Amino acid sequence: MTPQPHPEAGAAVKAADRAHVFHSWSAQELIDPLAVAGAEGSYFWDYDGKRYLDFTSGLVYTNVGYQHPKVVAAIQEQAARMTTFAPAFAIEARSEAARLIAERTPGDLDKIFFTNGGADAVEHAVRMARLHTGRPKVLSAYRSYHGGTQQAVNITGDPRRWASDSGSQGVVHFWAPFLYRSRFYAESEEQECARALEHLETTIAFEGPQTVAAIILETVPGTAGIMVPPPGYLAGVREICDKYGIVFVLDEVMAGFGRTGEWFAADHFGVVPDLMTFAKGVNSGYVPLGGVAISAKIADTFGKRPYPGGLTYSGHPLACAAAVATIQVMAEEGVVENAATLGTTVLEPALRELAERHPSVGEVRGLGMFWAIELVRSKETREPLVPYNAAGAANAPMAAFAAAMKAGGVWPFVNMNRTHVVPPCNVTEAELKEGLAVLDTALSVADEHTEQD
Repeated sequence: MTPQPHPEAGAAVKAADRAHVFHSWSAQELIDPLAVAGAEGSYFWDYDGKRYLDFTSGLVYTNVGYQHPKVVAAIQEQAARMTTFAPAFAIEARSEAARLIAERTPGDLDKIFFTNGGADAVEHAVRMARLHTGRPKVLSAYRSYHGGTQQAVNITGDPRRWASDSGSQGVVHFWAPFLYRSRFYAESEEQECARALEHLETTIAFEGPQTVAAIILETVPGTAGIMVPPPGYLAGVREICDKYGIVFVLDEVMAGFGRTGEWFAADHFGVVPDLMTFAKGVNSGYVPLGGVAISAKIADTFGKRPYPGGLTYSGHPLACAAAVATIQVMAEEGVVENAATLGTTVLEPALRELAERHPSVGEVRGLGMFWAIELVRSKETREPLVPYNAAGAANAPMAAFAAAMKAGGVWPFVNMNRTHVVPPCNVTEAELKEGLAVLDTALSVADEHTEQD
């Protein structure tokens, strides 16, 4: 589709937005949202006709790109047949979506509880774990994000928690491994892994193992920095959970459904959790949908005992039809394989080459179509390009970098001192190279804020 300029229409959209829409995570008078006229594949465009390559996949969810015709057709067909129906009934779209998801989840995660998104999936996973164990506490990592609802945001380990942290949600935070900014004075991935596991087990000992219901981890943390866990870490957490009777929950809301080059990121590590949350890529965000994949032992807890939870739109027919179509498209078109192949052959080598040339790049890390670039003032000291949770003038270097990306026609995912490279999983090699060329130019802007000899 060729974007056509319609500035008057764009002005009207923008005016209505500014008058009536209350935006999330924002100071309402300080934002200037772009009015978007349309989107297709890996691109979207504004009402002036300017097109952007989307290196954010929306919020890391358009895994099959925008407006995939097969997914759009499935939603249209479902709407014509059955637009909605209550969750207590068995309907084809819901049953088929659950079957297709269960076929792809690791181990015996064969029961699917549907939610409206990732945050309420986390809420219900925690509820299930507490009811299954009869214990109150949940352990989660700093440098994590699990959602914006009350329990999920308290589990979160980044600054988005602070304003809503009640201190009474039964949550204990710990440090997960991250060698580049190690909290354990480690000098290798092996040391980082061993010391992080020791730290976790010590935390459990001091909290009282008999009080801990669950440990929840993003398999590969998303907005917190895409820190791929070192070999053996997730297996070690699994062993700790088994030792103390703790429910192991993996949050795959962002990392799941092909994002890392596997159906689920857990597949990279050979680990099976007791509960797994998902959302986003399950249907590329075309209709809100999330869920919890449940192991046999957790499901058995509620075999004859009612599960005290539900949602009006659990397994909504339109959302489930979109999930069925998305999963079929991913299988038929090799979307997971595309993410893995281009991630290995194009994206990773290009990012590592950029890291060699640009003094602002401290580290690149990731898997598949899920990469982070850590921007620093100095490669030697690893001082972040902007301070932790910077805003306003303190964030100027990152703002300048982002502006350069947009000027070049690529929409960036920027968080703190990082930019994430997270295009659709069916992105083409040519599109990747287009975006990488713009990224190269924008990093030169970031370089201006480094401490160079």
